[in-house]
Amino acid sequence: MHTLAKKTTTWQAIPFNKNSQMKAYKSELTTLNRNEKLYMSEFQSEKRLVRDYYEALDTANYAEITDVLLKFTAKDYAWRAFHPFGLKTDIEAISDTFWRPFRHSIQHLQRRMDVFFAGNNFIDDGESVWVCSMGHLMGLFDKAWLGIQPTNKIILLRYAEFHKIENGKIAETAFYFDIPHLMIQAGYKPFKNPTGKHLVQPGPATHDGLLFEDAPQKDGQKTMDAMHAMISDLGTWQLGLPLEEELKRTWHNDMLWWGPAGIGSSYTIERYAKQHSGPFRAAMSDRSSTGHIARIAEGHYSGFFGWPNFTAKPTGGFMGLPPNNKSCEFRVIDIYRREGSKLKANWIFIDLLHFFKQLNVDILNNLENYKK
Repeated sequence: MHTLAKKTTTWQAIPFNKNSQMKAYKSELTTLNRNEKLYMSEFQSEKRLVRDYYEALDTANYAEITDVLLKFTAKDYAWRAFHPFGLKTDIEAISDTFWRPFRHSIQHLQRRMDVFFAGNNFIDDGESVWVCSMGHLMGLFDKAWLGIQPTNKIILLRYAEFHKIENGKIAETAFYFDIPHLMIQAGYKPFKNPTGKHLVQPGPATHDGLLFEDAPQKDGQKTMDAMHAMISDLGTWQLGLPLEEELKRTWHNDMLWWGPAGIGSSYTIERYAKQHSGPFRAAMSDRSSTGHIARIAEGHYSGFFGWPNFTAKPTGGFMGLPPNNKSCEFRVIDIYRREGSKLKANWIFIDLLHFFKQLNVDILNNLENYKK
């Protein structure tokens, strides 16, 4: 598990005439330089690129979408999305399988962002810069999409997105969206009784999640430290403390966990432990360690994603499915808000359609079975 050293100035007093002390000096200086890179707060060009991309994409007509993607992305662009889209590297395929059909079905599209921030990637020691966006894509559901029948009413697609920026272009995207959340709005019931509550989810209570201006460097470091403490405690669920005691180490008691459709949302440590964390841990075994592609923080906000984040076996049964000994992938984006030294809110996106498909339950190809 990576940890970040605290910035100190003790190296200034180290004499330069002893080899061991010179090594300590160089090690300390390397840590300082690494932290400077990780928590630098100059992301205006990267943020501007993503905002310009969104404006162009959201206002493009059907015929212009491919050209917009080509304009803003790198030649070796990689795009990751939830089931049924997966990993794609061809712009025409991304346009033809997702964006053009989606825009054809969801008319008068409006992007309603709740969180927007950037940061240097902890996973590669700050070498890459990523920009994160989270919110809803809203429109009128006027034509069928993925076989989901239209309502001719307003609808929201809950999403979170990470963009890697290189040489003035978007080099990679992780675009994770909650299709079951949209299905429920359209009158489907893709999952059995959730342990939490299904809601259209608001953004931060503080209404300060859109970091169009760069946040102070020290705030990002505090947020990364808080997220790392939580990740370290989580581990592979082997900390050895009672669940609520474990959670209280890194979460405020009145924490909010905004979970995906099918699991639902929970409020307070007690209810989160009872309504998701406890049942999930009881259902899963042989959980792997966590693997991320990107992990960033700026101001009071942070997040990460993986492909997958971890694997586990649903040997206790989960979400109405019977016990199974198959090791399943979990593709996840997590977005966090820190308050003080602990985490206060978490918006989480889990590819549950992919999880079910791994267990031979293909929800999108059997939609008639899930109409209310």
